[in-house]
Amino acid sequence: MAGAGSVPVTAFVRLKLRITRNGLRGRPARVVLFVLGASAASFLAVVGYAVFALPGMLGNPRVAGMLLPFGGGLLVLGWLFLPLLFFGVDESLDPARFALLPLTRRTLITGLGTAALVGLPALATLCATAGMVDTAARLGGPGAALTELAGVVGGLLLCVALSRAVTSAFATALRGRRARDTATILLALVAASVGPLQLLLLGLVDRADWDSAAAIAEVAGWTPLGAPYSVGLDVAAGRLWAVPAKLLILIVAVSGLLWWWGRTLERAMLGAATGAGARAARPTGRGPVDELMFRWLPRSRFGALVARETRYWWRETRRRATLVTLTAAGVFLPLASVFAPITGTDGGGGGAGGMAFVVGAIAPIALANQFGYDGGAYATNLATGVPGRVEVHSRAAAHALFTVPILLLVAVVTGLLDGRPDMIPARLGTLLAVYGTGLAMVLPLSVRAAFALPESTGPFALSSGGGLAKGLPTLAAMIGTMVVSLPVVLTGLLLPPLWLWVGLPLGLGYGTVAYLIGSTLAGALLDRRMPEVLAAVTPR
Repeated sequence: MAGAGSVPVTAFVRLKLRITRNGLRGRPARVVLFVLGASAASFLAVVGYAVFALPGMLGNPRVAGMLLPFGGGLLVLGWLFLPLLFFGVDESLDPARFALLPLTRRTLITGLGTAALVGLPALATLCATAGMVDTAARLGGPGAALTELAGVVGGLLLCVALSRAVTSAFATALRGRRARDTATILLALVAASVGPLQLLLLGLVDRADWDSAAAIAEVAGWTPLGAPYSVGLDVAAGRLWAVPAKLLILIVAVSGLLWWWGRTLERAMLGAATGAGARAARPTGRGPVDELMFRWLPRSRFGALVARETRYWWRETRRRATLVTLTAAGVFLPLASVFAPITGTDGGGGGAGGMAFVVGAIAPIALANQFGYDGGAYATNLATGVPGRVEVHSRAAAHALFTVPILLLVAVVTGLLDGRPDMIPARLGTLLAVYGTGLAMVLPLSVRAAFALPESTGPFALSSGGGLAKGLPTLAAMIGTMVVSLPVVLTGLLLPPLWLWVGLPLGLGYGTVAYLIGSTLAGALLDRRMPEVLAAVTPR
């Protein structure tokens, strides 16, 4: 106990490196993931350096004045939100693991903060922001470069202090399963938004008011988010008086975060025991899905299976993540197509409507490995002798209960964005045709190419090895869906007046016929392959 305060900071660094090494020893899958993570971090570091160094290479102080504060602010926000999303992946983020060690608060804060600085995120951030030093050196010489270097190092300290303080403050809440499920859903939402946000960003850049952007960047440079990354530009511009003021903003922000971290650290270390008791005392009850969606189901084997699958889609993390991803794609893709600098043909198929067609093809993909979600629990269905056609129809019906409202939302959004509300029924018909065709492609695939998922509840978790080979059949099914749906899509493109009136019934009929063909084939195939499907989806 007397030597508690004398633990060197390097002990935390060595401990982290040793834990990392032991976690990789004898586990090829983790080694591969670590190598992929290091490669991704290196790639992002190189890209970040190139982006931040570009204004200096161009000799453009105006671009630098906008890019450096905005880019630095985004880095700080990334350090704020990503630890909340990935809480529980990096076990060193949990302060409760140090609860039984005789360490002072100061030692813990110093050690944990230093250990965080030797991780891949910190190293990648430091390498990327070194491009800001390059820009400052080209625009203002060695003095600006040294000042920017001090700001970059201070910005990294700000990022680490912010992420650790927030993680410590919310550690007790983040240990709960419901909170982790929420974080998983948010991660799926972020992943689904990357592509659409890129299109949206391109459109906004194409229409940007650069004078307003420069004014906003100047304001951001006086906030804790952008102040450390703009001090070098102040030296280059001759505003030496601004440097001590911005460094003071940085010092106050870091000091405040360290004080907050220290105040919440002890509570975070003691929160595991108290949180468990509080959660155990909460009563459980029937959720809104149970009350609203199960009353009308038939009292039969089919109804029971639909109720079970509906409950799983509502409660199981990986399935909910799929629904959130689909919803995000259905809303953001059409919205981004309006702002992006792309054009399409009229008649309800171009622009936002064309993006809607892609959403209809993506929607059935969630069922490509529908038996993998069950894992070894699928043995119950095999033991009770559930017919293949009932199994397939019940799973497709449960999925449609969530997917069809999303498709309706997509049809409404695309019709309003394109200024053609009269085309909403026809576009819904197109989406239903594509969705039904996708089910016809995916359902037999789910029987023939089923594979086991790991017991982790992460939304993107796959069994180690063969990820590309497992994804190729799904990609082929999506491409096949687009090809088989071409007659309906081309009819809507070439004959828009006719499609306005017949689109909904014709699309519904086309999708229904395609679904019946695919589900019949899948049901017959499942009757012959139930033992093989169980063996394929059972984790080993």
